[in-house]
Amino acid sequence: MSSDANLNVLWARALLEELVRGGVRHAVVCPGSRSSPLALACAGTEGLRTWSVIDERSAGFFALGLAKQSRAPAVVVATSGTAGAHFYPAVIEAALSHVPLVVLTADRPLELQGWGAPQTVPQARFFGEHARFYADLGQPEAHDAALIHMRATVARAVVSAWRAPRGAVQLNVPFREPLAPIAEPFPEAALSALAKSGRAGAPLTRIVPPEPVPDAATLDEVRRRIAATTRGVIVCGPRDDMDGFAAAISALSQATGYPVLAESTSQARYGGGPLTLSYYDAMLRHAPFAKAHRPELVLRFGGGLTPKVPQQWLDGSGADLVLFSDGGGLFDPAHRASTVVEGSAVAACEALTRGLARGAGPWARGFLAAEQRVRTALEAAFAEQPDVLSEPRIAREVVAALPAGAPLFVSSSMPIRDLDAFAPAGTVPLRVLANRGANGIDGIVSSALGMAAAAGRPAVLLTGDLALLHDVGAFVTASRTRVPLTVVAVNNDGGGIFSFLPIAQVAPRDTFETLFGTPHGVDLSHAAALGGARLHRPETPVALRSAVREGLEGGLHLVEVRVDRNANVDEHRRLFARMAASLGEGPWA
Repeated sequence: MSSDANLNVLWARALLEELVRGGVRHAVVCPGSRSSPLALACAGTEGLRTWSVIDERSAGFFALGLAKQSRAPAVVVATSGTAGAHFYPAVIEAALSHVPLVVLTADRPLELQGWGAPQTVPQARFFGEHARFYADLGQPEAHDAALIHMRATVARAVVSAWRAPRGAVQLNVPFREPLAPIAEPFPEAALSALAKSGRAGAPLTRIVPPEPVPDAATLDEVRRRIAATTRGVIVCGPRDDMDGFAAAISALSQATGYPVLAESTSQARYGGGPLTLSYYDAMLRHAPFAKAHRPELVLRFGGGLTPKVPQQWLDGSGADLVLFSDGGGLFDPAHRASTVVEGSAVAACEALTRGLARGAGPWARGFLAAEQRVRTALEAAFAEQPDVLSEPRIAREVVAALPAGAPLFVSSSMPIRDLDAFAPAGTVPLRVLANRGANGIDGIVSSALGMAAAAGRPAVLLTGDLALLHDVGAFVTASRTRVPLTVVAVNNDGGGIFSFLPIAQVAPRDTFETLFGTPHGVDLSHAAALGGARLHRPETPVALRSAVREGLEGGLHLVEVRVDRNANVDEHRRLFARMAASLGEGPWA
């Protein structure tokens, strides 16, 4: 048994012990007084790496990035008052993208609630339905029943964050003074070893979630549908888990003869199999090809698709849709799925592969031939302007610069779309993550920092200028944590995605620019200076690749690529038109 200075120290130590025994390995701590016992317990708990982040919003997304990369719950700590409210966007993203987080909100004691005490607000169920579990741990008590109850509740909270559907949990932790580890006697001797120290090497209450095994009878039925259908496709949306997924999808595509439409963040695109497609967005913009290749069966994995055209093609195909939900989420806003298979996606792929050996027939070869034509057309278009860095070219060059296994984080809005549309799949495996739960641009730099911290190696972020400015405080986090990250910022002086929307055609030009284009005129060198980052401003594809590779050697780098927002829409239309036109009138096999 250990000796603790006061009851708050004992309580906080026991809480953090249970978190670590439940699988937590990273803690993100924001400064504050009421959270002092928790902060000190984080720093002193064996097996826990503690990160200090000044701003709570940045801290929430930093913890999210840690959890996305490590696939284990990360804990984030705030003091009382409005501090914990700044975690809300990260908690929402965790809920929608199924990322395990444990949020600790320190609080004032009961006697200070409702009487005008400073930094005191109602904190119960701060995050509403976005939290998978909530508990107020109550005032620390030197009583066996209270300590054992607290340990068991913490163990339960960690499992709730892990269990499908994964997400954030909130534990509200009130403390009376003294908040510092000042010696204050309490009846320590009356406490049992179980209350003081828990169960060595294990949570006090070990809750084992059900094994995520897909239903065998349902898989048999799906296998019969596959055997009866040659016109099928496998569609992979955003998914954080690697867990052998790319290999399992590759084997399933070979066994079924179905091509794979894999998004860049699906963990199946880079290092995928020979039937994995890159340019399906452009291919499906060619009406004759899209009509001739409507599938009859769709096997759907991961989250919602980013590009609209493939989703519209799937919705209009009338195909039988089988949805595989391994995280407990349902991504079927059009309600097209006839069957939902819950459980491990990898196990489902392996089970379906057994007994199937169709190989790539005429159906798959049609997609592959079209893919090759489109790839050739895009490469020719880029070759005609070898020194031009357009937004599509930036996405392509960033991926081309990455070595095997490199961690890449991608912002929502245009960067993720450009990566999906213009960066080809390949045999080099990459770890590509994005915040595609709520599809927001908040906390992007902080999330990428968390990814890099958990990966333990330099990472790259591809982002737009508005997303960078929305999270510019993360450069302070980067400087303080010394996490190696290369931020590639596409600076088109505003919100480029709005130029693709109908509002750009109907709103007066001045109104559109003020409310949607939102030019900022910010010199991003100041952001680099804020974090002590090395600034690069490449003007050619070769220079961009060189800057990214230099960044991967370590340290904090900001690679700013300036582009013309007004020319961006025309460039996208030109490339998509050229790619689609390359398909001609067929045949495509």
